[in-house]
Amino acid sequence: MAEQAPLPPIVFSHANSFPAGTYRLLFDLWRAAGHEVYAVDKFGHDPKYPVSNQWPRLRDQLIHFAEHEVGRPAYFVGHSLGGFLSVLAAARQPGLAKGVVLLDSPLIGGLVGAMVRFAKSTGFGARFSPGHVSQRRRHHWPSAEAAYSHFHAKAAFARWNPEVLLDYIACGIVPSEPPMERGHTLAFLRDVETSIYNTLPHDIPQFLRKHPLQCPLAFVGGTRSTEVRQVGMAITERVAAGRISWIDGTHLYPFEQPHQTAAEVLRWLSVFRGETPAPVVP
Repeated sequence: MAEQAPLPPIVFSHANSFPAGTYRLLFDLWRAAGHEVYAVDKFGHDPKYPVSNQWPRLRDQLIHFAEHEVGRPAYFVGHSLGGFLSVLAAARQPGLAKGVVLLDSPLIGGLVGAMVRFAKSTGFGARFSPGHVSQRRRHHWPSAEAAYSHFHAKAAFARWNPEVLLDYIACGIVPSEPPMERGHTLAFLRDVETSIYNTLPHDIPQFLRKHPLQCPLAFVGGTRSTEVRQVGMAITERVAAGRISWIDGTHLYPFEQPHQTAAEVLRWLSVFRGETPAPVVP
């Protein structure tokens, strides 16, 4: 019997402010299924790839990472920020991507995109953006245990799988350095998080017209995702061509339902390979 070819690797990209280590459970499940998994630890923190309007350098960071660290075609999977970067990278360098799975990354364009562009150019919407919250986010605790208690007490984090929250503390909370007082702080800098929110790509359809996506794309959304309600699904539905599914949860469902999320991604990858029929979309 001929030996089965190895499965393509997965290149994963994280959501804004959550380092790649937060997704350890997903990575372990994908590796157990036979995929190698690669991930940029933190976007926006490498001075060679600064945050700028519409994220071209963050996209290039992902492209260069896939070229040099992976070196062969892969599946691009991303959550929120990471989903946007995944589709932009796959479209810009089509030889790198065998397929894209977006985890609650509804594509922005049309009227919503025009509103985002206006808000960015005038600063009018700054007070309503996530960046308004992130720039004031608490970022110092006397210990990692105190940070855990802080996050565990919040309703949004209380919905997380307990292992995921521990992984976030392990990779996302680090000893502080001068001039900050002694203790622990966020590994993902607040200023970087805020800059990423404030430079959101506002016309992905225009980019895809210039650089057509040449691999299949699937979208997995959270049934209670505020981001999906705000952005809408019209553009995503057109690009995904019916490859859409849902998981019970909020925008952060990969942290709330990591096992189901990992399984759903694997299902879509098997659809891309023709091993599993695509679901019928009503």
